[in-house]
Amino acid sequence: MPPRSNPTARQVRLGVELRKLREASGLKAREVAAFLNSTSGQMSQMEAGIAGVSEERVRRLAAHYACADEEFIAALAAMATERARGWWDDYRGVLPQVNLDVAEAEHHATFLREVVITYVPGLLQTPDYARAVFGFMRPELPVSEVVPRVEHRMGRRAIFEGDTPTPYETVIHEMALRVHVADLGTSRAQLRFILDRIEEGCASVRVVPFGREGFAGAGASLMYLGGSVPRLDTGLRDSPTGVEFCDAEAQLRQLRTLFHKVEEASLDTSASRDFIHRLAKEL
Repeated sequence: MPPRSNPTARQVRLGVELRKLREASGLKAREVAAFLNSTSGQMSQMEAGIAGVSEERVRRLAAHYACADEEFIAALAAMATERARGWWDDYRGVLPQVNLDVAEAEHHATFLREVVITYVPGLLQTPDYARAVFGFMRPELPVSEVVPRVEHRMGRRAIFEGDTPTPYETVIHEMALRVHVADLGTSRAQLRFILDRIEEGCASVRVVPFGREGFAGAGASLMYLGGSVPRLDTGLRDSPTGVEFCDAEAQLRQLRTLFHKVEEASLDTSASRDFIHRLAKEL
């Protein structure tokens, strides 16, 4: 398979998992390269996601590494054989690669958990809300840049469609619900949209009210995506340089802990729904 000039986060993750298996086996890259009748350079490319890998090779490597986790091996083999284009591929070369990576990660996730403090979560934003957010960026984006970003954000809602929508839980701070990113009409429509998604069963939403004591998680912002097996769970964190993907177990454990801490500080789902409903009536 020819080298990729710009591998996706999912392709990189497959390479990372193969490297972890090799390191756990105690084998050097050059030793495995000799076993495959390959080179150390080709091994590096495969483990970096730059070079593709077949299902047969994944299974052969797993056996060579003495990995006995059949579910995990099957999940890696599935990652190696995925060739179909996703809807997000239509935005390749139009939007930054990370936007496509997030959409692909959400598409393959078995569940999603998210914490958002300052904005309504992207998966629950209306077009007008998203347009206002993107339009406020500095330097200001031209319309030709804003339009595909809004379309892409709306496209991410595909996870809620079909016979088996992806379970989605989010914790939102009251601040995100009260800030008017545009006019009052946009805010009213945004709150109604969230309530509709709750009623449809698409989203489980909990709210952290301003008056909640002991809440020191104002800087919390994360998405936790369940993998086809727990070893393939993924975390997303905002950073000064953009979105970062996390896959180390220590990082994932930290994100799970943070989510549950914020969840404990929130109202339950029923009270949260009533809270959003009252807020919508106030506007």
